Amino acid sequence: MTDTPRSDADDRSLTAVFGERRALLNLAFRMLGSSYDAEDVVQETYTRWYALSEEDRRGIRTPMAWLVRVAGRICLDQLSSARVRRESYLGEWLPEPLPGAPWDTGRPADPGTDPAEQVSLDESVTMGVLVVLDSVTPAERVAFILHDVFGVPFTEIAETVGRSPAACRQLASTARRRVRAAQPRSVRGSRHRDVVSAFKRACETGDLEMLVGLLAANATATSDGGGKVRTALRPVVGADRIARFCQGVLRKEPGVSFEEVLVSGRPGLVGRIGGATVLVIAIELDDEDRIDRLWVMMHPDKLHAWRSRDVG
Repeated sequence: MTDTPRSDADDRSLTAVFGERRALLNLAFRMLGSSYDAEDVVQETYTRWYALSEEDRRGIRTPMAWLVRVAGRICLDQLSSARVRRESYLGEWLPEPLPGAPWDTGRPADPGTDPAEQVSLDESVTMGVLVVLDSVTPAERVAFILHDVFGVPFTEIAETVGRSPAACRQLASTARRRVRAAQPRSVRGSRHRDVVSAFKRACETGDLEMLVGLLAANATATSDGGGKVRTALRPVVGADRIARFCQGVLRKEPGVSFEEVLVSGRPGLVGRIGGATVLVIAIELDDEDRIDRLWVMMHPDKLHAWRSRDVG
């Protein structure tokens, strides 16, 4: 039997489905901070691709560029509507923590891009960066991620955002300044792990003095229960208050056991009861190697990636 020859359009369709999905998921997650929403964006992107006629698909010289523009536009719309939805969100909203190392984009950055105008793949998915990006405007976030993380030229970003290339450059620059201003100095991975290990021991033993000693004086702890799990509705500020907050959480969950893991690419903790994940803690240090930021995720809908790894 003779195989039926495939057209260029068929090949491009297959590439779009099998070759670019991971890169689009990574793009959408960095835009939205939610793997569920990222899946929806990618699904809608492919729906629009297949809604094109075969002739139109054949006329697209670079399918990935088209897919990125469409996904970016969908993310821009979702970011705008998300701000309205979060006005009724109970407590603090946090991005979803990822288990293990950061996702790779699947697309290397353009080697001709100025390194000063880029944030590394590792940085772009940490809790600290995602929290900062949630505070910038949707257009700033889209322009920044497309350019700094994915190396997309401003001429292409302009088509997505609906502004001039010069305006998009300014949008990305504004977001970049916010990100860099909020980032601590680079902390050695070994030192970060040592502090996380000490924090784990202090939590397990209930050592209040040790907990306070590990925290910066003006540290901040932010937790997200989404109204489904009872937790602090506002950030807890100050070493002593955070230490007592941690003790309070553990008193409510007396059977919790902690494991040191990578949380969005940085050393952190996962807490389990009976083998089931109930909380994930992302941790950031200050210039003096003290814990400066704690992000405590307790919203069960945002722990699905962790629970898929649980052992009953």
